[in-house]
Amino acid sequence: MPSPSDKTSPQGEAPGAKTATVLVVDDEPTIVEIVGRYMERAGFETYTAADGYRALDAATEHRPDLVVLDVMLPGIDGVEVMERLQEREGPPIAVILLTARGEESDRLVGLRHGADDYVVKPFSPAELVARVEAVLRRTTPPRPEDQPPIVHGPLRVEPASRRVFLDGEEIMLTMREFDLLAFFAENPGRVFSRDQLMESVWGEPWFDDTSTVTVHVRRLRAKLDDDPAEPRFIETVWGVGYRFQP
Repeated sequence: MPSPSDKTSPQGEAPGAKTATVLVVDDEPTIVEIVGRYMERAGFETYTAADGYRALDAATEHRPDLVVLDVMLPGIDGVEVMERLQEREGPPIAVILLTARGEESDRLVGLRHGADDYVVKPFSPAELVARVEAVLRRTTPPRPEDQPPIVHGPLRVEPASRRVFLDGEEIMLTMREFDLLAFFAENPGRVFSRDQLMESVWGEPWFDDTSTVTVHVRRLRAKLDDDPAEPRFIETVWGVGYRFQP
């Protein structure tokens, strides 16, 4: 069993290239070993942990860019680990959840709490690597000169640094909350259905149930508005979806 701070050295990395850091968390030693080996071969700096508390310790020590996180863990479960990671200061950490086959409720809960993707057990390690690469591409900040800040009155969204300021004060958002707000801010005045938001922000329409969009809008309003019942920025267009109104 690899220890929580075990490090597998990246291989095949081009000189001078930036290596993304991945933390693999699962209480099954075989999964940890195999996934860790595949991540290493893909060029990621890889660390492992066998339970929720050790995962938090490893995340503090190594500050991963992405966590492959089993939902069912001893100590504290994967969803709680993810929530604690989201509460920490600093750049957001992407999360891919590992869930048992048929446990759709686990996947829904995870996505509603900010997970970036999920993979169902049993899974192909090669597919998991591809999912990791896709999430990192989607969440890696572009060069600052490529994406200037988006300013709407008192709201300032900085895509390059993934920071948000309201009335001059920084608002702490999860990775998915930021993605959703940035998408709205880039498209002011347009109405988007929940299906369109799932495809544009989450990357694909995973479920017929798009209530995860509703949950994330509610959480954004709680952070951006003095009174979420009277939102300043994200309006509900009844029977259609949502519109960002600066």
